[in-house]
Amino acid sequence: MSDVVDRGITVTEMSPMDQPIDVSPETTAVFVGRALRGPLNEPLLVHSYGEYRRRFGDCWTRSSLGPAAKQFFEHGGKDLYIVRVANNARGAMICLPASGSALVLRALEPGSTESIRAAIDYDGIDADNDEIFNLTLQRVDPATGLVTDQELYRRANYREDAKNFIADLLLTSTIAVVESPLPMHRPEATVSVNTPFNSAYVQHAQQGSDGQELSDYDLIGSRSGETGLFALQQIPRFDLLYLPPPGKGRDLGPASLLAAELYCRERSAMLIVDPGVDWLTPATAVAAVRDAGLASPSMIGYFPRMYERSDSERAPRAVGGALAGLLCKLDRTYGPWHELDQQGMGFTRDLVAAFDIDDGDANILSRKGLNVIAKGSAGRARVQTSVTMGRGSESHRKFASLPVRRLCLKVISTIDHATRWAIFEPDDARLADRICAQVTAYLASLSNLGAFEDDRFVVDCDAGLSKRVDGVEHGVTILVVFRPLGCAETISFTLHQTAAGCRVATTAFAPAMEDCA
Repeated sequence: MSDVVDRGITVTEMSPMDQPIDVSPETTAVFVGRALRGPLNEPLLVHSYGEYRRRFGDCWTRSSLGPAAKQFFEHGGKDLYIVRVANNARGAMICLPASGSALVLRALEPGSTESIRAAIDYDGIDADNDEIFNLTLQRVDPATGLVTDQELYRRANYREDAKNFIADLLLTSTIAVVESPLPMHRPEATVSVNTPFNSAYVQHAQQGSDGQELSDYDLIGSRSGETGLFALQQIPRFDLLYLPPPGKGRDLGPASLLAAELYCRERSAMLIVDPGVDWLTPATAVAAVRDAGLASPSMIGYFPRMYERSDSERAPRAVGGALAGLLCKLDRTYGPWHELDQQGMGFTRDLVAAFDIDDGDANILSRKGLNVIAKGSAGRARVQTSVTMGRGSESHRKFASLPVRRLCLKVISTIDHATRWAIFEPDDARLADRICAQVTAYLASLSNLGAFEDDRFVVDCDAGLSKRVDGVEHGVTILVVFRPLGCAETISFTLHQTAAGCRVATTAFAPAMEDCA
């Protein structure tokens, strides 16, 4: 599936009907935080740290987003969405002279390192026409001086009532917008002093600003405005969400943590949670988890923080970005139904656990839902447990195991994504058979890969056959029953597909596994 976002309108391309379901799609992570530059509240997919730097700037002492992205790719991650958020950041401003007034342009992407420039010319315009002009906009890499983006607007008009009014033309720009006051005359051509017949560029008259430190409100954002966390409504699916610490020596606020957990539940994803700055011992970590009420199977916690060997101050750092990369690598190499303590799943040698944890403390931490990072073979630290933060809660007993929880979420999101075509098909028995065949083939492939305890599973479908008068949008209901690897119980749930979206629910009334072949 792919999507195109254009000024708040999202066009989503669904998977073709009846196509085989990909049994091992690449795990996708999302990081939300502060960056030096880049679009605000717009998920942008990057595939390398170099690509991140080109679009969002280098590592920055006032943000941990850059180091988190670097850790992600160093530890095996491939697909990463970045959502840049800011608090009162401002874009650079350009003033193009217009016979005593000015055409004022403001950079769309705020930040102190966002460098844009503009030029006006009259090429191809009649000499007696004093309204029409050509505008060239460029985004320049501040480090190299190279042009990274360019837009040309031919035969624009400064008059507000004109068909080709410049402010209307720039509504589609990704570089700048027009600000008030509007010019009273046509902008003057920009020419070089040394070579008057060649166009020059006007640099910004006011530099952009990076704004203030992020608050919980900035990270959470608005559902209706699709800002902050809710900018993720613009992408069809993701598997892991991570909110790097909003500033040096600061922890993620409880409000943003709660909002992120709720949103992950809604989107069938997992939230990576860093240990607090003051979690200095296993005892303080256990107490902090208990006091904060962190008991959700949609959360992945770990302990302790780590430091870099090259860091002379040996300051422990959050490594949620590295953990996300390892989970992506695990899924690609072994499958999400396996534990993280596998060959080749260690942290880089430059990262060292802040301190050693003995077996007794490791057991206590695990019971509280914290995965223990400890020294492994070849001098590389490993995540030696695989639990969710729902551990210890009776209602989440099945999902205390991280591999079980992640496999179930992967199955849910994959089936949801692959069967959306069905809601546009006529409701009949043939549709139900087609869906069952598609989902059965997918689960059989997972079974062959060893994702289940045995080869028995159930797939059933009601393609609108029990539609009631009071349920116009009954849609398609898919029942799935299987027993994940390492799970003592079978898992059963239903996916209810309608034009309004997919609703997932567990069910206690599923066919007995003994009846399955």
